[in-house]
Amino acid sequence: MKEKNNITKHQLEFIKLLDELEIDIFKLEDIKKKAGKSFKDLVNTIEKLTKKGLLTRIERGKYCRHNFRDEFVISNYLADDGVVAYWSALNRHGLTEQFPNTVFVQTTKLKSDKTVFGVQYKFVKVAKRKRISYEMHGYGNNRYRMTTVEKTIVDCFDLPEYSGGYAELIRAFNTAQLNPKKMVRICRVNNNIAATKRIAFLAELLQKPNFDVFLKYAKEVVNKKYNLFDPIGMESGEFVNEWKLRLNVSKEEILEICNKIY
Repeated sequence: MKEKNNITKHQLEFIKLLDELEIDIFKLEDIKKKAGKSFKDLVNTIEKLTKKGLLTRIERGKYCRHNFRDEFVISNYLADDGVVAYWSALNRHGLTEQFPNTVFVQTTKLKSDKTVFGVQYKFVKVAKRKRISYEMHGYGNNRYRMTTVEKTIVDCFDLPEYSGGYAELIRAFNTAQLNPKKMVRICRVNNNIAATKRIAFLAELLQKPNFDVFLKYAKEVVNKKYNLFDPIGMESGEFVNEWKLRLNVSKEEILEICNKIY
């Protein structure tokens, strides 16, 4: 660690403040309020501690302890309104064993992807209306926002390219304990009819319990346009008139993916 032994009394007081407040990561604007008037040259103090290796700057105006590496907490600091989502949330909810090497973050603001401490962060911009149904995880200063199980599933059908693979998404949907009423609300907000049709078809095929309310909603919004079941698959397969889908992944294949007997 750089110049650790040369720490000044003023710098030591700031480190003690972080210890007392149990702060591992912070924004400059927030720490100024918490430090009060006792640190007149706070910016310089933080910069000196960063040069000495006791703090690390993760982005302009955002710092963490030199050994802090919680990628989900960091993701929420990189994007002020960021929410851990898509494949990352699927894994965190225990719905896939595949571990993404990228942290997927949903945000309402345009932000370039970046790498921090060797971790890649993918920022997916969505409309403000879609920033719903998230919950807090962690504790104290190490809390972060993540989409609920229902929001995670709907979002992955909305943008399957961020789901870790369509087969994994099908398995996740089959495994997940879902609240159909919450699914309806999220689908209304996302307003992706093709995704709603795919979810409804799967719910029927896999006999998801208590999904009547969702199926009723889906039947109200289904349109006349046929969509591929797997949106990035081949133009082939059986046509399902009820849901206006073309099964480029067959029912048998879907059931096999879920380890069900057809």
